[in-house]
Amino acid sequence: MSQPPKPPSRPDRVSLLKYMRLFRADILSAQPAKLYRAWMAEFRTPFFRSYLVNQPELVRRVLKERPDDFPKSARVGEGLRPLLGNSVFLTNGDVWKRQRRIIDPAFEGGRLRDTYPAMWDAARACVDRLRAQAGDAPVEIEEITSHAAADVIFRTLFSIPIEHQIAARVFHEFRDYQRTQPILNLAAFVPLPRWMPRFHRRRTRTTARAIRALITQLTAARMDEIAAGTAPDDLATKIMTTADPKTGDRFDTQEMVDQVAIFFLAGHETSASALAWALYMMALYPAWQERVADEAAVLENGAFSEFAKLKLSRDVFRETLRLYPPVPMMVRETTCPETMRDRMAPKGSQIVLSPWHLHRHERLWERPDAFEPGRWQTENGKTCAREAYIPFSEGPRVCTGAGFAMVEGPLLLAMLCRAFRFEVVEGRDPVPVAHLTVRAKDGIYLRVTPR
Repeated sequence: MSQPPKPPSRPDRVSLLKYMRLFRADILSAQPAKLYRAWMAEFRTPFFRSYLVNQPELVRRVLKERPDDFPKSARVGEGLRPLLGNSVFLTNGDVWKRQRRIIDPAFEGGRLRDTYPAMWDAARACVDRLRAQAGDAPVEIEEITSHAAADVIFRTLFSIPIEHQIAARVFHEFRDYQRTQPILNLAAFVPLPRWMPRFHRRRTRTTARAIRALITQLTAARMDEIAAGTAPDDLATKIMTTADPKTGDRFDTQEMVDQVAIFFLAGHETSASALAWALYMMALYPAWQERVADEAAVLENGAFSEFAKLKLSRDVFRETLRLYPPVPMMVRETTCPETMRDRMAPKGSQIVLSPWHLHRHERLWERPDAFEPGRWQTENGKTCAREAYIPFSEGPRVCTGAGFAMVEGPLLLAMLCRAFRFEVVEGRDPVPVAHLTVRAKDGIYLRVTPR
């Protein structure tokens, strides 16, 4: 049986210029194959050192035991700041802690039950849209999942469907942004003074401004509704009316625009990526697809209690996140000299945590490149789930929407597999590449037929 697609690795030694070109095109194939076995690898440039760490003890130190000593690297933010501003994804220290104190209550466990009806409606709408395209002609699945994930975000955040005029415009502008924005720009490799231009592509800057202008319209309108007492009880209202328990401050409109931008990036782009790969896995392994479709029969009336029965769908989605983590790498920075295994990392070193390599590490996982949803019930799977599985990061900076995503993804997967049969298209095997998230180089095309 075919193995899930995996990008090729580069030769062990390449020049810095060659590496920068490879990295800008795709950060996955820019890495050597030895990273799938190494506990740590050091990479030196004339401007900084970076250390990719796979050893679970080191990952735990950076993310859980001493997170304040390893803040998020500003280099990653260089490429994303035009869209994300001063959002929780890019901040550190007291600013980040204040933002999380305001945001986290909106995503607490009880809120998942409140947002579930909106997810259910978005899933049903996705089934209806796909039914119009099902037939003999191959369907580009990433477009379908992007539409569905955006619909979930707008319904749960602002109580509007994707068909709403502003929501639709944000969605289309964001697709343009995703195509034009590399994960890192020049300033990520070469430290530049604050006054120097960051060399973002013109189209990237234009789409970022357009997205932020549209989000500002939605946010300002919601501020007015909150003041008038007519705002719906959704995620946006919850976040905008939550005061920092330490200072009593709330987000103003500009701060909320920054946060909505990252909710859309994290909640839409990452969910769309994961769901698209999950559907491809279902097409590649039809026996698993049939089991998911059978399990989905429990979904009858949109009650949250039904979701607890989707145990297999959750394992399939977890396995997809293992093989295709939407955010393939995270970068932290040392605030002081740090011993990393047998080496001393100077202050300012870049510490790269790679879910892509950690999730496929040959010294940790049994059959790491195989699609095996059943592994989560084995001893190896349970051990690795604790020590080597970080699709949503880990520790204090764990994605605040992790629980949200683990409801949205399995629900959409189950409802789509119940409604349709997905088959691979011969000669159109997708090749994973990473820009903002792990996507397919030329899209994921599947044949879709109603059941």
